[in-house]
Formats: sequence, C-alpha cells, structure tokens
Amino acid sequence: MKVGLKLALAVVGIGVLATVPSWGSAVLVQFGINALILATLAQSWNIIGGYTGYPSFGNSVFYGLGGYGVAIAMVQFQLPFEVGLTIGVALAVIFAVLLGLPVLRLRGHYFAIATLGLAEVMTAIVSNLEIAGRNVGLILPLLKGDTPFFELALALLVVTTLTVAWISRSRFGFGLIAIRENEGAAAVMGVNTTLYKILAFALCSVFAAIAGGIHAYWITYLDPGSAFDVTLNVKMIIMAVFGGAGTIFGPVLGAFVLSGISEILAIKVTSLASIFFGLVIVAAIVFMPRGFADLVQRFRHLGWRYFQENIRTYRV
Repeated sequence: MKVGLKLALAVVGIGVLATVPSWGSAVLVQFGINALILATLAQSWNIIGGYTGYPSFGNSVFYGLGGYGVAIAMVQFQLPFEVGLTIGVALAVIFAVLLGLPVLRLRGHYFAIATLGLAEVMTAIVSNLEIAGRNVGLILPLLKGDTPFFELALALLVVTTLTVAWISRSRFGFGLIAIRENEGAAAVMGVNTTLYKILAFALCSVFAAIAGGIHAYWITYLDPGSAFDVTLNVKMIIMAVFGGAGTIFGPVLGAFVLSGISEILAIKVTSLASIFFGLVIVAAIVFMPRGFADLVQRFRHLGWRYFQENIRTYRV
C-alpha cells in the first residue's frame, strides 16, 4: 500500500474517531477510551519490542507509575492533573533509565524474565507506601463526562503513532532495527547499542505513563494490583504482535481488532469469552505470524495462498 494512501486512510480514521463522542452512546465512548489506551500501550511496546527486539514485560510498571503520579499529586497535594501527569512521566523515565542500564544488557528470554518480575516488585513496594494509599489505593476527584478523556486518549495515540512513524524513517530507528537484527553487528558498525536501547526504553515509558495517568483520572480509582497488572503487559504484547510488531500501524490495528473481538465475545458468550479470545490469537499466530498489517499488505497479491505459505514457511 502506497504511503500517500496509508496517510489518507489514517487521517480519515482519526477524523471519524474524533466524532464518536458527538454521536456515539456512553457505552461506545467508554469502549473507545479503553481501546485507544490499549492501542497506545501496544504502540509504546512496539518501540522496545517491535523495533528494538527486546520483549519487555515491564511496560505495565511505567503505566502504573504514570497513574500513581497523577493520583498522588491530585489526592495528597491537590495539584492539577497536568502537574501529576508530568510527575508520573518523570518517575517512569527515571525508572526506565535506572532499570535499563543493568537489565538491557540481558537478551532474549533472560531479558523477558528479568522484566517479568518488575510488576510484582512495584506492587509490593507501593502497597507499603502511606502516600500511595497502601493496599487500599487512592480515590481521585471526579470529572464528569467521558468526552475529555476520549479526546486525550485519541490525541495521545496520534502522537505515539507519529513518533513510531518518525522512528521507522530516522537514523535512530535504523539503529534500533540493526540492534534487533544483529546487535553484535550493529555495535561493530558504530551503533551505540547501550544508548539506543535506553533511549528506546525511556521513550516507550513516556507514552505508557501518560496512558496510565489518563486512565487513572478517568476511572477515579487506583490500587497497586490494577496499576501494575502484568496481564495488561501481556495484552499490549499480544495486540502488537497480532497487528504486526515493528510496523507503524500494526499495533493500532491489532488493538482495535482484538478489543472489538473481546468485547463482542464478552457480551455474547461471557463464560467462554476468554477461551474464544485465546483461540483467535492462536489462529492468528498460525495463519499470519507476521501480523495483521502483513496480511493486509500481501493478501491482495497472494490471495488464499498467503496462509498456505505462512504454514509452509514457519512449518506449523
């Protein structure tokens, strides 16, 4: 698909989404906010996981820190939302840099395992902090209406996606891709791999923290278990991989498609929703392992042979 056509479709999509609060029901707007936040999280993971090739399970920590930055600032110090969001982002970036220095030296499953335990560690720490409400959590001030949060979530997704688009065509992005393909060779070619990885980690922490802050203010309640929920990290990874990790629009498509499927299944077959959702994911990995974006791009040329070639190539 040509760049101009992709851009035109993206602009039309943003325009349509922006009008949803004016004609959509309250349920649709609330679903839209959740889908937009999940799309942002998948897109932010795409920076470290898709382009850099480091499967991080620690992005939910950035999300939680952003939420707690907003919650503590607004509840404990009566500061405005914007100040709390800035504090949350600063906490997430500091954590990403300090954590990235030792952890990003690991590779593959060692890195994944090291980041997997971060959410539990942060849950235990925050659960014992009086300023964070301990296990009880914090109740934020109520802002009536979902429209402001929908607009904030949409704007954040647009900025995140534009950042990923810039990364895909920048020297910085080429360096990340080189690290993903062969880190040793990238270092030999002059790429400062440590710096590039830390910058990517810090960049994805910014967007995850803002998403966490918006969500916390929207639902007006935050506790350690929900703020640092590791299953949220699994969701963003699945959505990014389903849509096409390492692409510009893949994670966004993956988030919207899977959010829609999950919502429909939850309404139609509540007790079996998770099972069917899992089957959809397994089928996607088998028949389109390179993601939904690759399917859209290549199916018009190969037709149904696209699925046969995937099965043959990956020896499923």
